[in-house]
Amino acid sequence: MSTASADSVGGGTKTSKVSKDHKKPTSATLKGAIQLGISYAVGNLSSKPDRDVLMQDFSVVESVFLPSEGSNLTPAHHYPDFRLKTYAPLAFRYFRELFGIKPDDYLYSICNEPLIELSNPGASSSWFYLTSDDEFIIKTVQHKEAEFLQKLLPGYYMNLNQNPRTLLPKFYGLYCIQCGGVTIRVVVMNNVLPRAMKMHYKYDLKGSSYKRRASRKERAKSSPTFKDLDFQEMHEGLHFDSDTYNALMNTLQRDCRVLESFKIMDYSLLLGIHVLDRKPLSRGSRCDSRKGQKVLYSTALESIQGNLKDPEPVADDDTLGGIPAKHKDESLLIFLGIIDILQSYRFIKKVEHSWKALVHDGDTVSVHRPSFYADRFLKFMGSTVFKKIHRKFFSQHIRSTTFQFTEVLLVATVYSSSIQPDLLPRTAVSFESTQNDEDGREKR
Repeated sequence: MSTASADSVGGGTKTSKVSKDHKKPTSATLKGAIQLGISYAVGNLSSKPDRDVLMQDFSVVESVFLPSEGSNLTPAHHYPDFRLKTYAPLAFRYFRELFGIKPDDYLYSICNEPLIELSNPGASSSWFYLTSDDEFIIKTVQHKEAEFLQKLLPGYYMNLNQNPRTLLPKFYGLYCIQCGGVTIRVVVMNNVLPRAMKMHYKYDLKGSSYKRRASRKERAKSSPTFKDLDFQEMHEGLHFDSDTYNALMNTLQRDCRVLESFKIMDYSLLLGIHVLDRKPLSRGSRCDSRKGQKVLYSTALESIQGNLKDPEPVADDDTLGGIPAKHKDESLLIFLGIIDILQSYRFIKKVEHSWKALVHDGDTVSVHRPSFYADRFLKFMGSTVFKKIHRKFFSQHIRSTTFQFTEVLLVATVYSSSIQPDLLPRTAVSFESTQNDEDGREKR
């Protein structure tokens, strides 16, 4: 029987011990239960009339038991019996509508095909699932994170109404599944890095230096996620034209001030870099399931272009909404978004920072008070990661071959260096050999 309450996320959702009569559910079972649960929740919501979101809607928790044999309210299914809790369903319906997500599209994306399990490069124990059409990420969150998100919803609602173009995570739903003695909480979010576009480089950036280098285990992966120190060693920065740079930094600054007002810190910028080949992009290498973008303001380019109104809901086939950039003489597409915002600067973080500051420079650790964290984050992004192309190098038109050659050298100084390599070297160079060269320089 379905029930609704105004309890917090944590109420009655602690993980219980698996009894002797229950077998711990497999990953496939949990993924299936998540899909079935979301399908039921969205379908049940369609019977509720459209109305304005009220303050009490943010604290509502709806709970329903779904036995495998079915009931008067729930369908039969081939998974073990489980309980579904849906948090703030009317509020999240409003968020989905704000981003142009129709209920049928939402269900089709999440439930039509099996979810794709992704690896987690971060320090958290979260699991990540991707929908087959590349639109949505489903992430497991801890009890405290889910509780914090629900408390954040009223402020999140106000911010989205004012600034739908944002690099902050877009939250589309919060659910809890209790199955076989196991409790998991999941949040549905936008997918920052489209799987249909090859990411030649991925970074998790905080603006910190303490322990901000990818581990050997991470580097050994086929698609590693690097960190701040890796970026500084491998690149000189990503260059944008003046308008794009200003739009990007203005968006980041606005988002960071919002996070600071909520006393949120320890977030990261997830950055994906696609190096454009000189040959046309192969259609065959694309994910055929991505027929068209369903979500407004979901691409990186849409998220920062605040002057555009009523954007087309379909991303360009060749760019998938990536932001054009340069590195040396290479053309890039940049995909990015702020992630891991469900960290409040509470007592445990204050203790963690104080302990780290005793043995390390307090300004370099990632856990910091929100105002300092935001300032350091913005400074690192605006001066080290993102840079503005200086137009003066392109203003002269010189016909002489000698002067043309000189002009090319001047332009090259913006993007080239005798130390940092190209993003994609002209000749094949193994990662191991590059690392050995760097290690040799460090020893010298």
